[in-house]
Amino acid sequence: METENSKETGEIEASTQDPRNEPKSDPNPRTVKTKVPEVEIRLYRRGKGPIDVFKSSLGGWDQDQLEVREILEKYGFKSIYAFNTQSGRGVPIRFHPRNGRSMIGYRDGSVVHIDGEPKDSLIKPITKILVGIAVTTLLIALVVKDTPEWIKKLNIFGGDFPPWVLACIVIVFTRMRKRTRDFLKKLGW
Repeated sequence: METENSKETGEIEASTQDPRNEPKSDPNPRTVKTKVPEVEIRLYRRGKGPIDVFKSSLGGWDQDQLEVREILEKYGFKSIYAFNTQSGRGVPIRFHPRNGRSMIGYRDGSVVHIDGEPKDSLIKPITKILVGIAVTTLLIALVVKDTPEWIKKLNIFGGDFPPWVLACIVIVFTRMRKRTRDFLKKLGW
């Protein structure tokens, strides 16, 4: 019920409609909306970066623990450290082995600088071992012209099988087993 005078001034008079016809905005008393505490993480790799800036929700009983295992798996780190842009890497961020959450608490809304140490490559140590064995074998072959008698007498395999090949197989197998233990568990072995 607007009058001409109220149209000119832009005012609206109160309506005399029945309030029961208006839609009710009654919130459901059984639902509770709470804010999940979260921190902003600035992630560095070996002091370079930040490679990523993201928000991470805090977990745990008091909702103040950082989900460390998720960060390690997502970015391929073997460990993460507290980081200061002026002084560099600090202490390692420890986490509980069962739930993967940090041992220390963080405040909601804080900014956390983290420096990560990437996992070691599987190819690099194997290459070093193979190059070391090849160089050692080459040096022995240059120094010794003929196979020593004690190696010929050993004859474990019934033929002419060089022992350095066996040593290489054993070293590579043990290194692979240590590096791929988690990988084989995922496959069900």
